Amino acid sequence: MITQLASRYLAELDATMRRVVDDMVTAPDFGVMLRYPLGWVDQNGQPYNHPTGKRIRPILLLLATEATGGDFRSALPAAAAVELLHNFSLVHDDIEDDSPTRHGRSTVWTIWGRANAINAGDALFALAYGAMQRLPIPAEVALKVWGIFNATNIELTRGQHMDMRFEKQKTVSVDEYISMIRGKSAALVAACAQMGALIGSHDDETAAHFAEFGLNLGLAFQIRDDILGIWGDPAVTGKSAATDILSRKKSLPVLYGLSQSPELVELYAREPFGAAEVDAAVSILNAVDAQAKTLEYETDFYQQAMAALERAQPQGPAAVGLKKLTESLFQRAF
Repeated sequence: MITQLASRYLAELDATMRRVVDDMVTAPDFGVMLRYPLGWVDQNGQPYNHPTGKRIRPILLLLATEATGGDFRSALPAAAAVELLHNFSLVHDDIEDDSPTRHGRSTVWTIWGRANAINAGDALFALAYGAMQRLPIPAEVALKVWGIFNATNIELTRGQHMDMRFEKQKTVSVDEYISMIRGKSAALVAACAQMGALIGSHDDETAAHFAEFGLNLGLAFQIRDDILGIWGDPAVTGKSAATDILSRKKSLPVLYGLSQSPELVELYAREPFGAAEVDAAVSILNAVDAQAKTLEYETDFYQQAMAALERAQPQGPAAVGLKKLTESLFQRAF
């Protein structure tokens, strides 16, 4: 379903992104580092069409524009900005997490070093603002869109700060965790829905309903990822279901389990922490019904998202597309 929705937008989105980068980046070697994480070149600068994700966020933005009566082409610069911003965050996340691969390729920092990767991420951030300058909409609407984009950037970095802080924080509450994913995961989804609706309708109230839809959608989506990180089918998710447990990630099911089981608290503090501990941890999580409890949170946020979308009153084929996109995000098996 996502592929079908994307076919309408992705060629023009990609062309817009390439124009932004080509116009603003003239140094060849530097340009390779910026085009590489976007999937356009290999590490030697040779043309290379590598998939870098489903681009759900810009697709959501363009659907919201059409569903509120606008021409999606007027929102292409904002959609390009969102995708460039998302890639900036991934380049920096990979440095912070010591991640050696992303989308089946070596990460930027493993090829060019941490200092160069930080610089490349900063450039992608600047390119996102370069894209936003191209919005062909009234100035007063463009300023509001910029304001949303600016606030979202602060939320993204706040969420990432909390996520890193949690690595050393002995106990994390569910409320703290929800606050973290509200920034790190849901804020950009909310911004996409809100900016798209504002570009399409020029109406603050309509855009606010879309923002609420996107925020709750982003929260539910991240919680589904948490479930898949433990109980997901590796054939579907592309990674071992033990990965999140092995890294002792404080995801929502784990936080619930830790609050219910002193045995899990003791187990998570054990060194070394290997395959036997992973199996024991999953057994404890199953015993305390952590999956079912986490699903309750997901369902609640999903229902809030759909209620907000109903209040937003999207119109036309794009409204159907929005609902189908939302439904498809929660059909990932576990």
